[in-house]
Amino acid sequence: MRLMLALLLAAASLSAKRPITHEDVWTMKRVGVPVVSPDGRWVVVGVTEPSYDAAKNTSDLWIVPYDGSAPARRLTQNKGGEGDPVFSPDSRTLAFSAKREGDETAQIYLLPLDGGEARRLTSLSTGAASPKWRPDGKAILFQSSVYPGAADDEANRKAAEERKARKYNVRTYDSFPFRHWDRWLTDQRPHIFVQELAGGAARDLLAGTKFITQPGFSGLIGPGGEDLQPVWSPDGREIVFTAVTAQDRSVRERVPSHLYRIPATGGEPVAITSGGDRYSDPQFRPDGKALYASQERGEPLYSLTRLARLDWPPAAAAAPKLITGSWDRSVTNVTFSADSRTAYITAEDEGLGKIFQVNADGGTVSVLSKATEGMYGGVVSASGRAALAARWGAMTKPDNVAAIGPDGQHRLLTDFHSAQTADLDWAPPKHFWFTAKNGKRIHSLVILPPGFDASRKYPVVIFPHGGPHNMTGDQFFFRWNYHLLTTPGYVLLMTNYTGSTGFGEKFAADIHSDILRGPAGEIEEAIDAAVKEFPFLDATRQAAAGASYGGYLMNWFEGNTKRFRCLVNHAGLTDNATMWGSTDGAYYWELRNGGPVWEGGGAWRDQSPATYAGKFSTPMLVTHGERDYRVPVSQGYEIYKLLQRREVPSRLVIFPDENHWVLSGENARVHMKEVLDWLKKYL
Repeated sequence: MRLMLALLLAAASLSAKRPITHEDVWTMKRVGVPVVSPDGRWVVVGVTEPSYDAAKNTSDLWIVPYDGSAPARRLTQNKGGEGDPVFSPDSRTLAFSAKREGDETAQIYLLPLDGGEARRLTSLSTGAASPKWRPDGKAILFQSSVYPGAADDEANRKAAEERKARKYNVRTYDSFPFRHWDRWLTDQRPHIFVQELAGGAARDLLAGTKFITQPGFSGLIGPGGEDLQPVWSPDGREIVFTAVTAQDRSVRERVPSHLYRIPATGGEPVAITSGGDRYSDPQFRPDGKALYASQERGEPLYSLTRLARLDWPPAAAAAPKLITGSWDRSVTNVTFSADSRTAYITAEDEGLGKIFQVNADGGTVSVLSKATEGMYGGVVSASGRAALAARWGAMTKPDNVAAIGPDGQHRLLTDFHSAQTADLDWAPPKHFWFTAKNGKRIHSLVILPPGFDASRKYPVVIFPHGGPHNMTGDQFFFRWNYHLLTTPGYVLLMTNYTGSTGFGEKFAADIHSDILRGPAGEIEEAIDAAVKEFPFLDATRQAAAGASYGGYLMNWFEGNTKRFRCLVNHAGLTDNATMWGSTDGAYYWELRNGGPVWEGGGAWRDQSPATYAGKFSTPMLVTHGERDYRVPVSQGYEIYKLLQRREVPSRLVIFPDENHWVLSGENARVHMKEVLDWLKKYL
């Protein structure tokens, strides 16, 4: 009787399962990188709760005891949201950036953890971000973007008012670059400020220096803006930061980034590193005797990110020592043990994100994490205690915060998603390998649809990742949720072609000698190998979808294979030459295509999808954001125009307010409906 009851309950549980919806995907909490208090007692993490109505989005800080003795609780609740949380050295106060009521720009706030309201520390007209506590806990450094020649905040305020009062709207440029991702670059540049907790005006350490007058001075330019990545020296007397001083030459050469040191009272910065390599992400280990940074070689088109070490204080002309010089994986981020003997590293590895460990002075890198699924990210530790934490999640287990023990086992400290995912009908991915004709072992992930029945035949949808230097891994993804793509009854095949990260430096770099033809061939071989491996795949019903470099591949497939019933291309490159003329990048494309665009050799024409327009015949959905400056919308117009000229069934969907990614909820819902409707029409 008990057995029958158990079977009935199990059957009821299975029957209650349902496919994932776009609403499930979009409203899933999005978990940031955790920070651990220096005493090892607490972990704080930023959590965003999205809504289709952007005005109802929330982004707050949550706190949880490291020992797991209590559940996570919301620490802040503010409409503007908080960012860049960091604990004071005594673990009693949290600093963060936020734009609260009455603020025109984001400022630094201090929140006592023993109770009480957060108080505003800064009040700069240009805002404040990325706080870092001085080791004695009596001052904070931060960054703010300053107008040219502005010596103080009054000058910045005046410059802003003058520009606001202009009766014209024009952008002028005398050097390169002039825009990035989805924003036009301005003449404001990041500066480093120090604010004493005792009061007084914040000091701009770079104002008046010759360093910032260099035509090519900038911070590292990313999707969120420019970043100098400043950190305090162990004694609090200096600040180390990252900068580029030749950004204006990036149109014609690969420019390095270097580490600099500056007195905490101000002065001219002094370079710590030199040469053509790129250094970033400076970090001191807890004992203060060494400075570490990420390093990428400057000469090759692709380089692994390696961990470099410098004694502190650095000896004159001393070259950094590579801690992971012989390791064939790319360092994502690093933290250190409390005794400074061990460096813990997160890195991509064959479809997973793992935590590795290595002696802080160099040696053999070994795996620490024991998880056989999912992705770790943002590994952090407490400076004074043995407390290691990271963000962890998998394709069917959206991100949470995990504590990692010395044996590599993890325990989840948060549970943000179980109530929302309990009734979802989804299964972990299947890892699939085959050997391609070129002799390379190629990895793929296979995602099964809800209600999967191995006795049935399912259409197969190919979904290669963008990049190309990226990796399809076992992670929950918001913009192109893998299980959502399977809900109509499709099997998803995602191949880590040549060019993918997580499989070694040569594997990733090889794509530059064969930009499209080789990777596309590997993907087609992967389909054939998967059809042989998995009897439930229907070889007569194949489709392909991709975004960014994946969209580039879709445009290549359009003129170079007839195997697909339809294609979906989001933000894909159509013509190499016109792409060079309109994208925000420059010299990278010369290196990748084999010379200057005006020479037209190498891959400029041979591996340009537009070259093969005479063979276009596969129905294609084209989607693009008008604010995309990385793959400008003109590339979407070109492929659509060629399809229409060839009388190929095609549909163009343009999002005027979106950039390279469709980021607003309602637009994302419409976009996914367009994609699934197109696939359904032909599959």
